[in-house]
Amino acid sequence: MDACTLGDLLDAVGGRSVRLRTAPAGLAVPVTEALLYDAHAPLPRAPGALLLAVGVRASAAGPLARAAAEAGMSGLVVRGPDGPLAEAESAGVALLSVDEDAAWHHVHLLLASAIGARPAAAGSGLGDLFALADAVAAAVGGATAIEDPRQRILAYSTVAGQPVDEDRRTGILGLQVPGSPANSEQYRVLFAAGGVVRLPALEGSDNLPRLAVAVRAGGETLGSLWVVDDGGLAPDAEEALAQGASTAALLLLRARAAQELARHQNGDLLRRLLDGTADPAGAAHRLGMGLGPDGNPAPVRVAAFVLDSSVSAVDVEQTALRLLDLVRLQCEARYGRHAGVLVDGVVYALLPALGERGGAREPQGPRKRTHRHSHRGLAEDIVARAGQALRVPVRAGLGDVVGGLAEVRASRDDADLVLRVLGPELPVATVEEVRPRVILLRLAEVLGERRELSAGGWRRVLAHDAEHGTEYARTLVAWLDAGCDVAGAARLLAVHANTCRYRLRQARRQLGIDLDDPDERLVLWLQLRTLGGLGSRR
Repeated sequence: MDACTLGDLLDAVGGRSVRLRTAPAGLAVPVTEALLYDAHAPLPRAPGALLLAVGVRASAAGPLARAAAEAGMSGLVVRGPDGPLAEAESAGVALLSVDEDAAWHHVHLLLASAIGARPAAAGSGLGDLFALADAVAAAVGGATAIEDPRQRILAYSTVAGQPVDEDRRTGILGLQVPGSPANSEQYRVLFAAGGVVRLPALEGSDNLPRLAVAVRAGGETLGSLWVVDDGGLAPDAEEALAQGASTAALLLLRARAAQELARHQNGDLLRRLLDGTADPAGAAHRLGMGLGPDGNPAPVRVAAFVLDSSVSAVDVEQTALRLLDLVRLQCEARYGRHAGVLVDGVVYALLPALGERGGAREPQGPRKRTHRHSHRGLAEDIVARAGQALRVPVRAGLGDVVGGLAEVRASRDDADLVLRVLGPELPVATVEEVRPRVILLRLAEVLGERRELSAGGWRRVLAHDAEHGTEYARTLVAWLDAGCDVAGAARLLAVHANTCRYRLRQARRQLGIDLDDPDERLVLWLQLRTLGGLGSRR
């Protein structure tokens, strides 16, 4: 694998996470590792390293920049915007910054993963977990499983000759520990303990006792290790299992960092696809969205999710990030590899569209629920879950299905327009379902931008209504909506037909509206419905 450069690193984690302040030696300098600064130890010589200024204020990090340069390092990372820019440029080292409240251990994991696990190599880390499970099983003397906090089995041992029971067989087959009240109680005991615990066999014909330990990093529970105890465990089994938990914590943290890195990279890539600046071919390889069965680019669709405008400005950023997490979780559960990103308060998700019906409308009414596995069904599910979890209304717009990643921007534009026409009565829609509203919205924008397109009698009508309290504009729109039928307009307005005739006659006489000219009728209707924001009350 080629050496990681500063440019590669910024491609992976740059943006909001890590910001480049200066790079006097350019972006092609190699970056070999991320080191935490220790004020009580001499600075090692580490060519190509990035030094994290732990315990040093950004404004006071000038000497550290010079020391990093003398040690052959490539750059210095500080917290906050007030870093030693001049000193870094003078010393010839890059200066990067992270948020003031960023945890150094998180920054270190992020940078170390990006440096050591380049985009093509970033994986889940589960292979190492399986190797660890085998190592623990050999040392302890019993079949071993590694689980996450949700009791999902991440890895299990395959050492020959070690007895297993029905619970282990069932769990491995489904990669999920079978649920039961007795099982839940054992997890409560395990996570309340400070070390290795011995647990009795659960009810069952061949179930065996367990030796178990929680896997923790700091105060956070990352998962657990379980060993089947058939009575023949090693004398130092508890000590070996505790050591295994320590190693498992490191591997789980590394796997999490690799997943976070992959999410960050995919999100950054999606951001560039949305604005049309990414290379579609390279993006297809990274996102696993290449060619369809017919050999053509696989179709995709952009879904956009936004919080209701009632969310306070204080809470909106944090709530939007929680919405991003929820969208990512639901899309990954449905599609596996997935890209999601937060841009200007809108969460965008890129959805594979093989099997979706593109230009066809989604079924409405009772038949709609039969399409719960469609994009619209997914969006409805996310909106419902978000409303429960975030206690905030969320709306979702789906752009058109497009023929590959080169057209993602067009689908994003559709989704943005859909969001603008949604409301409490319709929180989720595809662009096809609201195409008339979207077209009128865009026509209003185009008409409003050009003086010659926005001029006409509609202004006189609205001005007269505003000055005299008349309802000529609303009557004209209802009459035009009804196909120039007075009786139909009267029904729409809930007035007598003679009232409609009088208003139409006055609009002709007082305002000079030519209702006999079909072109003028069409333009008047269009301008009142779009620029005037009027519609008949149905």
